[in-house]
Amino acid sequence: MKLGVISDTHGDTSGWQAAMAGPVMGADLIIHAGDVLYHGPRNPMVEGYNPARLAELINHVPAPVIVARGNCDSEVDQLVLEYPIQSPYALVFAEGLRIMVNHGTEFGLQDPVPAIAEVAEKYRVHVFISGHTHMPMLERAGGALLMNPGSPSLPKSRSGEPQPTVGVIEDGVARVMTLDGRVLMEAPVRLGEGAR
Repeated sequence: MKLGVISDTHGDTSGWQAAMAGPVMGADLIIHAGDVLYHGPRNPMVEGYNPARLAELINHVPAPVIVARGNCDSEVDQLVLEYPIQSPYALVFAEGLRIMVNHGTEFGLQDPVPAIAEVAEKYRVHVFISGHTHMPMLERAGGALLMNPGSPSLPKSRSGEPQPTVGVIEDGVARVMTLDGRVLMEAPVRLGEGAR
């Protein structure tokens, strides 16, 4: 099973389309960690900003979509999305993996890892997916793999040039990839850890 992992699309059709035509193509399930349609008051408008069109694209993607509510997602967004925006967490069970998804707003922007690791341990998940920072991350904390796919639309970076990114979990490996398919980060997903 191939899981596509995406976050912080912020109404951008071009980032979504590049992800679906690139690394996420053929996914059996797509997990979105929030901030789906609205660009937010602190974010610039991206060239492909068209929230109504992005909603159509999401509604017609050939795989089911699981969405956790982001800080820029509102009740009105649910009127155009056919998939429920779950809040504040979504829990996914796929091929023996227990995956928790949360946008990550409450974990902050500076160093969210300790707080995320605490929640991941409490719920004994194999993978904890978050977004919000727009910065890709793949880090092991105890028995869980913490994953932030970054953003295909408004990427940020602590060092170097920001690159639009998404994530893929397939064949026991989690990857953060650029939209053209280059692997930036990779880590095994360990079934023996996490959920007990």
